[in-house]
Amino acid sequence: MFDYSDQNVVVVGGTSGINLQIAVSFAKAGANVAVASRNIDKVNAALEQLRIVNPSGNHVGVTFDVRDEVALAAGFQIIEQSFGHIDTLVSGAAGNFPASAAKLSNNGFKSVIDIDLLGSFQVLKQAYPLLKRPTASIIQISAPQAYIAMPLQVHVCAAKAGVDMLTRTLAIEWGLEGIRINSIVPGPIADTEGFNRLAPSEALQSKVAESVPLQRNGQCQDIANAALFLASPMASYITGVVLPVDGGWSLGGASTAMTELGKLAATKGL
Repeated sequence: MFDYSDQNVVVVGGTSGINLQIAVSFAKAGANVAVASRNIDKVNAALEQLRIVNPSGNHVGVTFDVRDEVALAAGFQIIEQSFGHIDTLVSGAAGNFPASAAKLSNNGFKSVIDIDLLGSFQVLKQAYPLLKRPTASIIQISAPQAYIAMPLQVHVCAAKAGVDMLTRTLAIEWGLEGIRINSIVPGPIADTEGFNRLAPSEALQSKVAESVPLQRNGQCQDIANAALFLASPMASYITGVVLPVDGGWSLGGASTAMTELGKLAATKGL
């Protein structure tokens, strides 16, 4: 459905789960894709997948921690040397672990803020000179914690709320140069590390599926499809949008699921 031939796409955090599927989907659509994460083995494994689905593409792998401004700059210098410019940036680096607020250390809280919020800002700032052109698109991968209160997630709720405000604010600032920026908010997505951490049993995952109006947990491809649309000319007048892709979960079912999660946490003393 989408043709990204000769387009340059960068996916930060693009070596696993949702972000990897996004990277692979852009490559299948003809794009040159750069993936970045902290783990060189995961970067190399992702590159193998990209080369399988699009052997003629110019695919690039870089390693950096989004909290490290110097490493980020070096990584984007490699991307600039390979691509020259960026057509679409997908910013998806994230950190998460379940912890009650009373037992969460200051360092644990700060770690998630630094990865999700500060990291997102630093990624966008480094990419900005390569994106500074009409038709460029930024897609942030947010989370429902940005606007749905969840037990054991106070650190993530705070960080992701900030990420979505980054999206809205930069849509105003950078829209003057033709850059569009939107957030995708995945609902419960099966077979992802984050979902498995928050719903660690098959029974709890089934409960979550029952709380979704469409009666299923999502797939990584559901999020990749939304990213392909938002980066395309079909979405050329869409910016500053925080888009839930969640089967309607945020309409009310999430509250039911979070009650079950809270009960589980209480029984385990988290």
